[in-house]
Amino acid sequence: MADDRQGTESDGGSAARPPEGHGVGAHDTVRLAVVVGALGVVFGDIGTSPIYTLQTVFNPDDPHPVPVSTGHVYGVVSLVFWSVMIIVTVTYVLLAMRADNDDEGGIMALITLLRRWNAQRGRRAAVVLAALGIFGASLFFGDSMITPAISVLSAVEGLKVVEPSLEDAVVPITAVIIVLLFLVQRRGTAAVGRVFGPVMITWFTAIGACGVVGITDHPDILKALSPTYALDFLVGNFGTAFFALAAIVLAVTGAEALYADMGHFGRRAITRGWLFLVLPACVLSYLGQGALILDDPENISSPFFLLVPDWGRWPMVLLATAATVIASQAVITGAYSVASQAAKLGYLPRLRIAHTSESTIGQIYVPWINWLLMVSVLTLVFAFRSSAALAFAFGMAVTGTITITTLLFFYVARAKWGTPRWLLAVGAGVLLFVDLLFVAANLTKLVHGAWLPLLIGLTAFTVMTTWQRGRQLVTAERERREGPLPEFVDDLRSGDMSTVRIPGTAVFLNRGKQSAPLAMRANVEHNHVRHEQVVIVAIQTEPVPRVPADQRVVVDDLGYADDGIIHVTARYGYMEKPDVPGTLALLDPAATEGPLQLDEASYFLSKIELRRGTAPTMAPWRKRLFIATSYITADAAEYFGLPRDRTVIMGSHIEV
Repeated sequence: MADDRQGTESDGGSAARPPEGHGVGAHDTVRLAVVVGALGVVFGDIGTSPIYTLQTVFNPDDPHPVPVSTGHVYGVVSLVFWSVMIIVTVTYVLLAMRADNDDEGGIMALITLLRRWNAQRGRRAAVVLAALGIFGASLFFGDSMITPAISVLSAVEGLKVVEPSLEDAVVPITAVIIVLLFLVQRRGTAAVGRVFGPVMITWFTAIGACGVVGITDHPDILKALSPTYALDFLVGNFGTAFFALAAIVLAVTGAEALYADMGHFGRRAITRGWLFLVLPACVLSYLGQGALILDDPENISSPFFLLVPDWGRWPMVLLATAATVIASQAVITGAYSVASQAAKLGYLPRLRIAHTSESTIGQIYVPWINWLLMVSVLTLVFAFRSSAALAFAFGMAVTGTITITTLLFFYVARAKWGTPRWLLAVGAGVLLFVDLLFVAANLTKLVHGAWLPLLIGLTAFTVMTTWQRGRQLVTAERERREGPLPEFVDDLRSGDMSTVRIPGTAVFLNRGKQSAPLAMRANVEHNHVRHEQVVIVAIQTEPVPRVPADQRVVVDDLGYADDGIIHVTARYGYMEKPDVPGTLALLDPAATEGPLQLDEASYFLSKIELRRGTAPTMAPWRKRLFIATSYITADAAEYFGLPRDRTVIMGSHIEV
């Protein structure tokens, strides 16, 4: 485990403004190209929900089936519509997206805000809510495994409608598509991303048009837009409606993506894309499917594809497959981002991250996460074999994340904006009641698959909190061994340590400014040498997405302006990739006690081998988990951009 990963976190620092093309929602008029880009990335998951939502609600194989009747159809369609309006439009678009961390959104942004306020005010509630937020992020990993499986399966299942003899080919074809999807991830989404927007515009236009055709055959279905039908169904048939909520929640899957991708496209672009195209198209599709079921209850077998005219079903299957691949791409990319941000904030080991676009900072590829997701998704496809079977698992991950996001938002609203308590109580009471109703409904499906995302979430939560705790223990032990940096520099200057100064520049990576680097201490105490120029670099990850170039570095001469030893604090946002040589090249020679010889500089890293000790610091199983997790730590030289032929790694061991 190379522990020269990153510096201790700081809660200070100014916010970095996003580069051109990012965070555009906060300023100026939204360009059409940005809205199109958002349509191609942000809405893939929620935009493909009409394929399987109503089919799942009326699925006769459901352990709690909803009988098909006129009243039930009106009630279900009305509940779908108002669930989408309350959870997506109100909770996310109108409220949550206003709580940003320097134009970045998502549950990880809320966590960083809570951690910042916790450090400033020491509130216990912020600690508890931040832990809850980590669990919400953990549930997102479950979502990122289930989404590709259920989305692609549901699209390919359209083959059964077009050609029933192809039923046995659904699972193999789905598996091939998923393998290809994950194999091309390393190439990035920059090239294919340009076609995502037009494909999704075609998709939304097509499903909206099919919905209109269905509505014209049964225009009375428009009455389902009235909330009275939803309330009548919920109150008058509570037993049936309550169980139906576990499937109705599928209509809001992907809502978190609207918030998580806000930093790439801006609030205005996402809001306009949702209100002017995505929401109307999805609502028309649901209304059209409802009308189709009213005409013939047998249409519950596949109301989405049966709504399409015979001549258009093959093209619709192909278009649906493309749309679900795009939906999968969006959630896979989201998993990369969450894992990357979690590593930057100290909840996961340093992971190898490849940036796949020179112009778009958010386009990254994390190999370890990619292959883990691929194996997990394929396992789900072969284990469940149908989108209906996976639907029970899908809802639990979605409702859990939505509920936690709602709770964190209202805490942020109070802490950041000082919203009156009575207003928070009313708003939070209504929205959390809706969210918790969905959670309760999905808990009834626990033995039918809802246990899966909870298991994935608990596993990821355990790994992240164990890593955070273990890292704190290792840091404390290292600080004890290293000793104070000021005293070490004083001893070098006073001559108490007999050393020979050799030409050249040595760069030592360290966690902070309080302790001496282990590699530097070993070089002095065992080799009795020090370089003419010594640069101690601490990588400090700020709880903001990006740090401006003029605030990137802080140089400290450590009390002496002529000894050739300086300390450099390099500050990065949690969405940035550290580049130590590039950062050092920006330094003013006047601040570094002479120009640094970076072309020939040697870089020193301390590699820590972890061993399980007897001290009661953690439970034995958590110690084993922490040590096992350390093996996925990425190569430090590659992570920090160090030249491998001039990097020296010095080892040590620590017991946990």
